[in-house]
Amino acid sequence: MSTETIIEARGLTKRFPDQPKKNSKKVVEAVSNLDFHVGRGELVAFLGPNGAGKSTSLRMLTTLIPPTSGTARVVGHDILTQPADVRARIGYVGQLTSGSFSQRARDELLSQGAFYGMTRAAAKQRADELIESLDLTGFALRSVQQLSGGQKRRLDVALGLMHSPPLLFLDEPSTGLDPQSRANLWKHILDLRTQHGTTVFLTTHYLEEADRYAERVMVMDRGRVIADDTAPRLKAELAGDVLTLGFATTSDAERAIPVVQQLTDRSVRADTETTITVTAPDGDTLLPSAVRALDAQKITVTRATGVPPTLDDVFLALTGRTLRDAGETHESEETAQTDASPDDENSEQPNDHTPTATTAGARR
Repeated sequence: MSTETIIEARGLTKRFPDQPKKNSKKVVEAVSNLDFHVGRGELVAFLGPNGAGKSTSLRMLTTLIPPTSGTARVVGHDILTQPADVRARIGYVGQLTSGSFSQRARDELLSQGAFYGMTRAAAKQRADELIESLDLTGFALRSVQQLSGGQKRRLDVALGLMHSPPLLFLDEPSTGLDPQSRANLWKHILDLRTQHGTTVFLTTHYLEEADRYAERVMVMDRGRVIADDTAPRLKAELAGDVLTLGFATTSDAERAIPVVQQLTDRSVRADTETTITVTAPDGDTLLPSAVRALDAQKITVTRATGVPPTLDDVFLALTGRTLRDAGETHESEETAQTDASPDDENSEQPNDHTPTATTAGARR
């Protein structure tokens, strides 16, 4: 992977009126002082509950809405002073289907090419390449409304890649897809990235996707990035393996706690009357060592399990709640965006329903 920076955010902040229809002076800070870098060729997963600020961040980075303060350079261009240059060099796949339902899939690709100033011949050649590489051949001549959910999302990705951008933004690309369609979509994303070195920056609510595919994970909550590292390191340092040891009696469980505590700096605690548990980063090593130490003290272990951590455990360690809990209790950023007055600062630049934005996500 290249060390070249392809995204550089500096103090990126976005505030929305709290209740714009009631002329409220209160504001909701959807994104607060965002600072990060993404290198060319990285696959970065942007995680967080609903309302964390993920989609707002993407909309600012793709120039669909302006920041309240701060700025960013995307593919070498400033999002405030050079928005057209940014749009010409990125692909963006939003949460909703991009294609016009009555138009055929291949024609949608040709229209997208025209939006980017491609010649007819170049657009046809590129459309044929994407149809083949994303396995769209069997339904390229069908109208968008005749496609399945998985087929539509693959078409969305093709639209985002039509002009061969070095950077592709994906906003929850697999939401609503069945497991087979999700796996198929990810295969195509990874194949295209391997073949062309495309940088992929995505949001997703499927933590297992981020865990499996992303080289780097950024966790966002309440408008701020609270963790940024590889998934294995985040899980090892912030969560750890959950080890549970079972015993025949309450007395054995009580005696076991100080024995296991000598082997780790993590807290060993009673889980039930006959089980103890500890969350530790070196679970594969600690578990057999604990069993041996307990056996040496004539304490018989009747059950021993080790459960590897998840990214939801990381969020729990960081915030005291799971991503699901946070999503259920935190006010959605989409509400603030939907309610924002057309006369506020968002009107200064095209939104994601404006064709002049010339991104895949703009063409709905």
